Amino acid sequence: MAVAGSWRQDDAGNLKDGGGVFQVCTRTVMDTTDPDITFDDAGVSNYWHEYQAFKAALPTREARDATLATTLEAIKRSGRGKRYDCVLGLSGGVDSSYLAYVAKQHGLRPLVMHFDNGWNSELAVSNIEKLVSGLGYDLETFVMDWEEFRDVQRAYFKASVLDLEVPTDHMIMGALYRIAARKGIKYVLSGTNSATEWLLPKAWYYRKLDLVNLKAIHKRFGDRPLRKLPSLGLWQQVYFDRVRRISSAALLELVDYDKSAATRLLATDFGWRDYGGKHHESVFTRFYQGYILPKKFGIDKRKAHLSSLILSGQITREQALAELQQPPYDERLQEQDKQYVAKKLGFSGPEFEAVLTQPNHAHEDYGTDLDQRRLYFKALKTFGGPVRWLRSLRG
Repeated sequence: MAVAGSWRQDDAGNLKDGGGVFQVCTRTVMDTTDPDITFDDAGVSNYWHEYQAFKAALPTREARDATLATTLEAIKRSGRGKRYDCVLGLSGGVDSSYLAYVAKQHGLRPLVMHFDNGWNSELAVSNIEKLVSGLGYDLETFVMDWEEFRDVQRAYFKASVLDLEVPTDHMIMGALYRIAARKGIKYVLSGTNSATEWLLPKAWYYRKLDLVNLKAIHKRFGDRPLRKLPSLGLWQQVYFDRVRRISSAALLELVDYDKSAATRLLATDFGWRDYGGKHHESVFTRFYQGYILPKKFGIDKRKAHLSSLILSGQITREQALAELQQPPYDERLQEQDKQYVAKKLGFSGPEFEAVLTQPNHAHEDYGTDLDQRRLYFKALKTFGGPVRWLRSLRG
């Protein structure tokens, strides 16, 4: 099954008609490069209306503050007598860096973990060092087995699937939960937030924790066994959640989060330096979002990121449209990144061109964990009541 997409941009940035009518939302900058977008008679997309419903359902400031207080108390209580009360993954990007600051402001004692998959920019390393030093945190770096990780990334390129960030995002979560379990920590802080990333079309990513899909792609296109990577499939998730009782806490959802203000604060207080793009702290992510997605899949993720900021009132639509007039990032750097990524992954120039231009495939073409999830939820429905009763007896 080929990946759907009615509009794409050619190398010159021109939109190529796939048979539909190109249309841009009049309230955001989302357009018909998202195959699932719909519009009302005024040209306003479904995302605008969905966000208004989301916003209307948000808790009041008082309720949010109460939830924040309850969450902080639970985290601190779980860490009494321990060196740390939570784990925080720090990439060096704005979201995780500001989360580290917020945790400090609220008196939390996180163990900061950085995931080194071989693609960190020098600036990211510098920013992480400044944050950790400035906030007085302990830092533990989880270094991927590069040969195995590269083999998985090569497999994803050969499979020609959309979400080449699955291996990184999947292993980050696996590493965070493993470290939390090893240290006896009950909370993992998450930088997830609706202020800067509420909008992301389902057609523009794949589920990060589908281990069945990851293994199937690697089995078909990989060259070496996977023994050392911190995978996190459904049953491991159930183990960490139900047995080890490790929870995730999205603190940025419970505080006022303004990206520009956060960036200024980080720069002023810690000497943190901006990367010029969301998630550009990773060379691979910069190349994936700024080159592969637009050229191979016709997706410019800036449209979703900028639309999220429009919806949360942090920028105007005119500012977003002006930014979209610029290339995703410097075009000379794109070419440098292309050569760097190909060489680091072990592809020759012609081989890399071949994998980038082969037909696209849906992740589902290689298998999914949906049967496992159906089985789990069926079992949960059947046995959930007795399990809760047994836990109540245990107190």
